[in-house]
Amino acid sequence: MSSAADTKSQYTEPTFAELFTPKLVTVIREGYSLANLRADAIAGLTVAIVALPLSMAIAIASGASPAQGLYSAIVGGFLVSALGGSRFQIGGPAGAFIVLVAATVQAHGMDGVILATLMAGLMLMAAGYLRLGTYIKFIPYPVTVGFTAGIAVIIFASQIKELLGLTLSGPEPGPLLEKLPSLWAALGTIQPAAFGLALASIGIIVGLRMLRPRWPGMLVAVVVTAAAVAFFSLDVPTIGTRYGGIPSSLPAPQLPALSFDKLIAVFPNAIAFALLGSIESLLSAVVADGMTGRRHRSNCELVAQGVANIGSGLFGGICVTGTIARTATNVRAGAHGPVAGMLHSVFLLVFILVAAPLASSIPLAALSGVLAVVSWNMIEKHAFAMLLRASPGDAAVLLTTFGLTIFRDLTEAIVVGFALGSVLFIHRMSKVAGIEASAPMVAEDIADRQVQYDENAASDPDIVIYRITGVFFFGAAAAIGSVLDRIVDTSKALVIDLSAVPFLDSTATNTLEVLAHKARRHGVSLHLTGMSKGVRADLLAHGVAPPMVQFAVTIEEAVHQAHQRA
Repeated sequence: MSSAADTKSQYTEPTFAELFTPKLVTVIREGYSLANLRADAIAGLTVAIVALPLSMAIAIASGASPAQGLYSAIVGGFLVSALGGSRFQIGGPAGAFIVLVAATVQAHGMDGVILATLMAGLMLMAAGYLRLGTYIKFIPYPVTVGFTAGIAVIIFASQIKELLGLTLSGPEPGPLLEKLPSLWAALGTIQPAAFGLALASIGIIVGLRMLRPRWPGMLVAVVVTAAAVAFFSLDVPTIGTRYGGIPSSLPAPQLPALSFDKLIAVFPNAIAFALLGSIESLLSAVVADGMTGRRHRSNCELVAQGVANIGSGLFGGICVTGTIARTATNVRAGAHGPVAGMLHSVFLLVFILVAAPLASSIPLAALSGVLAVVSWNMIEKHAFAMLLRASPGDAAVLLTTFGLTIFRDLTEAIVVGFALGSVLFIHRMSKVAGIEASAPMVAEDIADRQVQYDENAASDPDIVIYRITGVFFFGAAAAIGSVLDRIVDTSKALVIDLSAVPFLDSTATNTLEVLAHKARRHGVSLHLTGMSKGVRADLLAHGVAPPMVQFAVTIEEAVHQAHQRA
């Protein structure tokens, strides 16, 4: 059996090709059969059926047209699967982006959204090539639960107008605290037909999920309500009346209007798109890994997300990312590899080429019903309740992120939540690290030792032995340093056992360096023992080395050194 050290010595840094080769290439190299193609085609069709109403609904809620949602799913989804580092990732417009995209539309127009999408794509590619994907996944769990729940609340609030068929006296406000009074004031304008279609849409989706879970409930709901509008000639807003239908072809790729001022104006939005896109896509890839036992290439995935956003923006689409629900559907449908995601985009393209005129009768209330169900499903209710009970710290991070997402800004919520989560982690780690008095352990067979140990050392008041345990880092350095400072004032030799310290940072090494200088001024010899190779290398790199301090392998050796220097 090989030891951990053997395993570490056998590890080699992955090459560029190993990090950035798309999973599509890996799957083809393994051998791709007709049976694999059949499985991917079935999965791709299944996902397309789910993605069709969702892409349109998300785009409409974001302030874009339903066609732009489909363009994003077709172009962006194809590129995510073709170039990505996950076998099963499905890309497209995501509910999490509704808040950001809608705010960008309101502030900078649709050209601003497309420009921000292109810039976010470049940022995601840069993040991937800089190998930041490994670190982006380190978002505290309460933060992801909190902002996801907050986004869900905002999505639902954004759909109340269409769900009830309300007529507002002016433009619908964006912020929640302004939106709710405006909606309340318009309650007298409820349109019964629209409200009925929304309830029917929700009822069909929920009912089929319970009775026929394999049926595409969202698509059935949209088809049934569209048929009802056409058959009964209901006077409700539809895709046709609001947007003039859906074009029956993809537009030609083109760049939006560019100017330096515009680039600067949308730069914060682009950062927000890139940040949320990277988090969502890598979380989705992790979910797929958990369902299949596979491993994704996080940096390759970020590069693919970047290319996909550039492609989506060039075709007039909105920002795209990995979508957890559609990716999970892809896995459950029996997908073999990335071809399933590519075919899902092909099937969506076939829809707009063949059946685009049929989309004109789809009622907006039905799509709002779809998003109402999506927002309910987005909230991880069990996780939310569990984190509230888990600890005051986790609850504070969760509720802060949730509240800032709803009432302030999504980017601000993630940054503040991450900062609070990091402070909480530092606090917990500082509690783990400690310092304690340590009596030397005398070996039973001391005659075999090269260094003879003086058994009277344990009772020698001039030699103090302390053991530091846990990660010695900036969060614990002040407390440990103050203890060691007091010891130096009362002893002639200080032995510090670092055998239980797996890691120390620059603050910790500086603490030991300051201690060494103080010990030297007071005529106290400082002995460090039990260091691992990594800890020893860090100490040497920061100048904590003989003759400032003495290194020893064991406590017994350090005590022997102290007696020799006395």
